Amino acid sequence: MKLIPVIDLKGGQVVAAKRGHRRHYAPLRSPLCSSSGLREVVDALLGRYPFDSLYIADLDAIEGGAGHLSRIASLSVQFPDLTLWLDAGVTHIDAISGVARPVIGTESLSSPDQLGQLLGGHPDALLSLDYRDERFVGPAGLDARPELWPGSVILMTLARVGSASGPDTERLAELRRIIPEHRIYAAGGVRGPEDLAALRDLGVEGVLVATALHQGRLTASDMAPFCEP
Repeated sequence: MKLIPVIDLKGGQVVAAKRGHRRHYAPLRSPLCSSSGLREVVDALLGRYPFDSLYIADLDAIEGGAGHLSRIASLSVQFPDLTLWLDAGVTHIDAISGVARPVIGTESLSSPDQLGQLLGGHPDALLSLDYRDERFVGPAGLDARPELWPGSVILMTLARVGSASGPDTERLAELRRIIPEHRIYAAGGVRGPEDLAALRDLGVEGVLVATALHQGRLTASDMAPFCEP
């Protein structure tokens, strides 16, 4: 199983995500580092565990702004062995090539056809199935059309992000049932190693984590048994 730490960028700083309510996100305060700067937080996360991948949500770009692509591109040069996954909204997806693996969030899509067009140009992209307050966020019906999805899918349960309320195991189990051959990644709600064990038992490919890392509820020794060799 792959563990992927998450960084949310807003206004030039790393912010602490909380249940998807982005207007309330504040600069990260973490015992792992004394700064909310992007480079400093990445250094702190890699000091916690030698992760080989990093998920970045460029919230300004997702919401239609200019975003932080130049800083993220610099990060890819500074950490050449670190694979970046980047959700920067669909209008910036062409600029992501060569910098990061694109993540297409359903919240940014206007139609199922748009997803097909984007995947045609970016076959390595991941699809993030976004849910907010138990409601699918995206084009109507896309959540029930797995034939349109790429081979790698993230279940992003925004109401559980930063909540320490546990992962969305029921919906993950249903996804595993309907797309048994897909690579499924879980995002939101991980509290500690017991949740990693439950997700591994569900057969997920990987888990996105943030709050549990910064709150010290996932140590290197906790994570090692679950990580790919």
